[in-house]
Amino acid sequence: MARAALTRVIEPGDERAGRWLRIHGAAELMRLLTTPEDPDAPLTGVSAARLAGYRRRAAAADPERDLAALDDLGGRFVCPGDPEWPGQLDDLGDARPVGLWLRGPADLRIWALRSVAVVGARACTPYGAHMGATLGAGLAEKGWVVVSGAAAGVDGAAHRGTLAASGATIAVLASGVDVVYPRGHAELIGRIAQQGLIVSELAPGDHPTPSRFVLRNRVIAALTRGTVVVEAEYRSGSLATARNAQRLGRHTIGVPGPATSGLSAGVHELLRGEATLVTDAAEIVELVGEMGELAPVRRGPVLPRDLLGPATTHVLDALPGHGTAPTSDIARHAGTSTERALGRLYELHSLGFVERDGDGWRLTPAARRPPGTRRGGA
Repeated sequence: MARAALTRVIEPGDERAGRWLRIHGAAELMRLLTTPEDPDAPLTGVSAARLAGYRRRAAAADPERDLAALDDLGGRFVCPGDPEWPGQLDDLGDARPVGLWLRGPADLRIWALRSVAVVGARACTPYGAHMGATLGAGLAEKGWVVVSGAAAGVDGAAHRGTLAASGATIAVLASGVDVVYPRGHAELIGRIAQQGLIVSELAPGDHPTPSRFVLRNRVIAALTRGTVVVEAEYRSGSLATARNAQRLGRHTIGVPGPATSGLSAGVHELLRGEATLVTDAAEIVELVGEMGELAPVRRGPVLPRDLLGPATTHVLDALPGHGTAPTSDIARHAGTSTERALGRLYELHSLGFVERDGDGWRLTPAARRPPGTRRGGA
């Protein structure tokens, strides 16, 4: 009950109050904040005006009302030490959430064990939206939980892609779990509450502020094994999430975009540092997954010429691009004997690379075309 009350008192990421909470415990901290001020009170390190602000908020807190409102939504409140509390949030130290308000049927601790954050610009390009949705769907198909902030742009695309693939997704809000922001995501947030999880540090009814968006990002970073940034300018909340992930020892991952795009400039700056470049879900899983979860080897198409041995390739290269050449000339250019060259020529003939022309040999029309071109044009 004291922790539920303190979510009305302590702003997300407040390390000074988090230190008080660690030293005194939740119940004692609420008692200290709601009893007449003692000159010898142990709540030090802040100005008198700021301490008075904590006290005013503590006096107004009504945890029973907040818990009843959450119960009406079918939600729950979890604290450090509860079975559903994700232990990785403890890596935040004194900036750890006081508690978490949840909506949704899933177990947060279990889901967070195999989760990846996919974040990016709100005003994203069509490319950014496509990549967000594609990565969300791809991670879902590989059994990973996708965590994001339910914001416009890349966040929303990642959630939608995951849901479209019947996957698991968690939305970490910068408002109460009953406050829809942005308004246009009412349907999306409703679907996540039914099929996934809505998570917030803030009590029911609390509204988002610019600072709460930034501080919310540390929770996204701490919950997950890695953070993927799809599009981000130099000044971007998504970059803040990635930097939080770096500080916490999580994987920091970037999806490249056009070098001329300002919306990819922040991602490219990450990639010039310690971030890892990825292009699809398989490459993300190779980074954050278990040993042996490797992305497939990528290479261009195998051409018939790739299957020839070195000696046969030398003979093929010795034929003129146009016209016919005798076996002796071909052998000389290939640096081999006439007998060996003749054997290779018949091998090439059986594979369709050359054809006999009287006493000489010439390339077939198919062999003369550059690799990768089609008959009638490039």
